[in-house]
Amino acid sequence: MRVMVTGALGNVGKYVLESLLSKGVQVVAADISIEKLNNFYGKMDNVKSVYFDFTDPKTFKSALKDVDRVFLMRPPHLGKPEDLLPFVEAMSQANIKLVSFLSLMGVENNPIPPHHKIEKFIEKYNIPYAHIRPGFFMQNISGIHAYEIKNQNQIFIPAGTSKTSFIDAKDIGLAIATVLASPDKYKNTQHTITGPESLDYYQIADTLTNVLGRKIKYAKPSYLKYRSVYIKNRGFDKDYVNVTVMLYFMTRMGTAKKVTDEFEKLTGKKARTFKEFALENIEAFQQ
Repeated sequence: MRVMVTGALGNVGKYVLESLLSKGVQVVAADISIEKLNNFYGKMDNVKSVYFDFTDPKTFKSALKDVDRVFLMRPPHLGKPEDLLPFVEAMSQANIKLVSFLSLMGVENNPIPPHHKIEKFIEKYNIPYAHIRPGFFMQNISGIHAYEIKNQNQIFIPAGTSKTSFIDAKDIGLAIATVLASPDKYKNTQHTITGPESLDYYQIADTLTNVLGRKIKYAKPSYLKYRSVYIKNRGFDKDYVNVTVMLYFMTRMGTAKKVTDEFEKLTGKKARTFKEFALENIEAFQQ
């Protein structure tokens, strides 16, 4: 039997798949572009690529064929938790030993993000689960927010002076692969995983300054200014930007600063520091 990896072309999915293969687990790589899946994974042993769309139930049966475990992630463009409910129902009809859902740190006490309801859907349908609740991805900085770092030498994020226990998506992928490789051991568990330190964005800017050899500043924009720039100037979808504003509002409330040792307990390895991440991904920030 195989593990189905949803979002196999995404930031976390590709690391989940990579870590599963390193553990000798057979994988179904599922995403909306079969062409890209074949380009990425077509020549890999133990990987079967399948077309999968959360909004098209006709794709569920073939994707779940010969699958007994699932890595489940919510695509960013699907803002309503109900969008994932049909697939949760489909998993409940299959012989799934474990679903590992990519959730959000602190979501067990916060019903606002869609992750909260998705966790509850999985539990309601009695699907064995191992919720992974990570802190903010380091890849958020090297990805969507790298534009301002590269072009304006500044971090443009409305997080105020709040601290965040960033974690590398590569480490998240390893944690998820660890629970999926041992479904009986991790049945009906939840794991809050973070990096080894809690940093504010002034400290992130200082680290990038040292790594890149040029001055990086933290702009500390207001919510309104950030929202305006990301919708009008950067061209991002309004609903997506509104979700990020909500997350940064939560961050200012202190929800992202917690540091745990659960990653090390799960994997036996130390989580990467932001400096290590920046050095490994220096090209993402270079002009």
